[in-house]
Amino acid sequence: MSSLPELSQFSFFHALRVRWAEVDPQSIVFNGHYLTYADVAITEYFRALGVAYPGDLARDGGDFFAIRALLEYRAPARFDDQLQIGVRSARLGRSSLTFALGIWRDGELLTSGEIVYVHADGTTRSSAPLPQWLREKIERFENTQPLG
Repeated sequence: MSSLPELSQFSFFHALRVRWAEVDPQSIVFNGHYLTYADVAITEYFRALGVAYPGDLARDGGDFFAIRALLEYRAPARFDDQLQIGVRSARLGRSSLTFALGIWRDGELLTSGEIVYVHADGTTRSSAPLPQWLREKIERFENTQPLG
């Protein structure tokens, strides 16, 4: 990741309030929960695109598999914080989809990151091209066009 994400780079946000079960004794979010937050926001991103995941991909015989996850922590989220999780498709490869992520509280960037998924045949799990219909939905939806 070369630069800090800005709110204006994202077309989609998911709001989430930090729950008691997600914090340590200092009321700071335990680091593993940030990936859960990202996963929830990506699921909602697909919903906003009009994609029923995983059903729509399965109908074409495909699925997504996470192959890389990277998070950079800048400041802690705490119990009862209201978070805004930004998700955008940063890159569309032949079979890969890279999501850029940002987690903010009141405009302050707390965490940034990226998750890379590979589209694969659901049975053999071998790499398969991203469906054209999905590429088109993403390109119509995004303010900042994905690389690739």
